[in-house]
This record gives sequence, structure tokens and C-alpha cells, in this order.
Amino acid sequence: MFYRTTVKKKISYIIFIGYFFLCLKVQSQRKFEFDGQASLYSSYSPKNALDVFIGSRYLPQVNYTHPFKNERLLDFEASANLYGSVLFHPFDSTKTHGSINPYRLWGRYSGRQFEARIGLQKINFGTAQLLRALQWFDEVDPRDPLAFTSGVYGGLGRYYFLNNANIWAWILYGNKNPRGYELLKNNTDHPEFGGRIQYPVAKGEIAATYHHRNASSEDWEGTLPPYPNIRENRYALDGKWDVGVGVWFESVYIGKSKNVGMLTNQTFTNLGVDYTFGIGSGLGVSAEHLISTFDKKAFAFENSSNVTATSITYPLGFFNNISTMLYYAWDTTDFAYFLNYEHQFKKLTGYVMTYYNPKNQSIIGSAQIENSFSGPGIRFMLVYNH
Repeated sequence: MFYRTTVKKKISYIIFIGYFFLCLKVQSQRKFEFDGQASLYSSYSPKNALDVFIGSRYLPQVNYTHPFKNERLLDFEASANLYGSVLFHPFDSTKTHGSINPYRLWGRYSGRQFEARIGLQKINFGTAQLLRALQWFDEVDPRDPLAFTSGVYGGLGRYYFLNNANIWAWILYGNKNPRGYELLKNNTDHPEFGGRIQYPVAKGEIAATYHHRNASSEDWEGTLPPYPNIRENRYALDGKWDVGVGVWFESVYIGKSKNVGMLTNQTFTNLGVDYTFGIGSGLGVSAEHLISTFDKKAFAFENSSNVTATSITYPLGFFNNISTMLYYAWDTTDFAYFLNYEHQFKKLTGYVMTYYNPKNQSIIGSAQIENSFSGPGIRFMLVYNH
């Protein structure tokens, strides 16, 4: 397992370096682009033992596009994630972390109605915004204004019909860590695969999705039977309509081939609505409710939970924006609160954020380390895009 992971990383770096020099070679043809995003952030969370956090991230990115005469394109993208952080309590304990990893590394061949992409890429879909039952392949935290997420290794194909319907198919391999609401890691000896069909209907669209993977419960030894290989199938239906207000739903069923107690069968159902009120510059309000169950028997609904989330955004001007999010778990009475003020400078974007998080943050789903501190806190972030 270690050997295969090491080889995969070495191949990724070799492709990255080779691609970089290829882009330098074609720079004179004006088909090479280099840009990036640098972010610096700090936070203070007084209820944590290590209450001060300082971090930075740089995402350099190179792109190359080669057009063909028949309106088809061959393009590549390569980017890296350079990250460093320090957690500390003044004049006491300190914990540091740093890494350099591939962030995106893919090639794509596309035409007017199709695309095929292979490599380390971002794959996401669904209609929900705050409590995403269909958060299967990404780690986007809705509270993160940069929408940062690691990619997945695999291939993705999409075909677009003339009536705006589209069909997706994918195969993934070598992605071990859980994503979204997953609790069991992937078994990297087996590929994942699935597909999605989106179809337009009156005033909206509806979609059906399927995914198969092999999971492992070996990390749960002592709590669950340590199965190295558990076949898992996911089935989902989602839709969105504009009927004066925006309304949507996501419904997911996940079934496993082995008895792993409450994790054997899971269901998630999200109902959401949004509307922009004609107040000032426009007050945007959205609300979602997620019902989730974890049961030994399918559709037993013996271990259910309910979470409600709301988001409110308001532009204070051309360069300023304020937004807030609130999460509430009805069964445990846990709540999370997030307020973000954003200001656009000439070349920089600044953020001032205040928050409150419960100790158990599963009500939110994926959470990056910047948003994982419990209790009240304040965070500052400065972002530079070039």
C-alpha cells in the first residue's frame, strides 16, 4: 500500500515538472498562462488549549490550451498546494504543520457537446448549498469564501445534449481519505465508479446519480468489525426549480454489503429554499433542512437527526459584502454561527470573520482546520490573486 501511494506521488510530480517545461516551451505561442492565489490568515479561539492559529497557503497554477480547427480543445492544468501553519498558546505550547502537495493535475479533451478529463481534479454536483447530501468527492466548507478543496484522482466524462440535458460518467482510483459525510475510508485496491444524468423539466431540472466504492472499517477496530473490504452503493435523486423562489431537494441512500452496525445503511434528505428580497442592494436569504439516518437495517429510521441551516448575504456596496450562516441541530441543540465581512482592495481581498462552533461539528459536514476550532473566535484573512 505504501509503495503504491509513493509511486503515485512520484508519477504526479514527474508529470507536474514535465508539464511545466512543456508550458515554458509554448509560451511564445501565447497559449501558456500562469496565475495563483496566496492567502494569509490568523484566528483566536479562547476556548481551545492552543488558542492562536496562523496559517498561509499558496496555490500556483499553470494552464495550457491547444485549439483545433474543428472547435475542439486539448487543455491541461497543473497546480500545487503549498501550506504552512502554526498553532500555539503564547509563551507555552506550539504545534506546526506544513506540506507541499499536488492540488490539480489534469488533462482534458473537449468539444462543443462533450469533455473527457483525467488526472487530479475537482468533481462536485448537486443543488444544496449549506448541508450537501451529495458532497461525495469534495471537501468544500460553505463557510470558506475561497471554497478550497482537495481533488480526487480519476477520469470524468460528460456529454451535453442540445436540450440542456447532460450525462456524466467517472472512475476514481487511489483516493483513501473520507470525504463529506463519509466515516469509513476507501479501500484503494479497488476503483470507484459511477454516473449522473441531469434532465431539464419545467422551470428547473432533475438528476439521478449512482456511485460504487469499496470501503474499509479497519481503522475502527474495537468499535466496528475490522472489514478490509466493504462494498458500498449510493443512489441519489435531486432537483431544483425556480417558482418565484428557488426550491430544491437532495435525497441519498447508501447501503453497505457488511454489517457495520449503524453505518450499514444511511439516508440523507435535504430540502432547501432561497429568495432575494428587494431591500436596499438585495438581501439574499436561503434555508436548508437535512434529515439523516444511520441504521443497521435499511430505512429503519431508528437513529435520525435533523439539522437546519440558514444563510443571509447583503452587499454593502461595490467593494463590500457581509454574510452570515447559522446551523442548528434539533436533537442535540448544538448550534454554529458564522459572520463574514469582505472588502475588496485594489489587488487584495480582506476578510474579518467571527464564529461559534460546538465541540461536535458533524452538523456542518466537511470542515477545514481554519473552521474547526470549538467555541467563540475571530479570524482575519488576506487574499492575493495574480
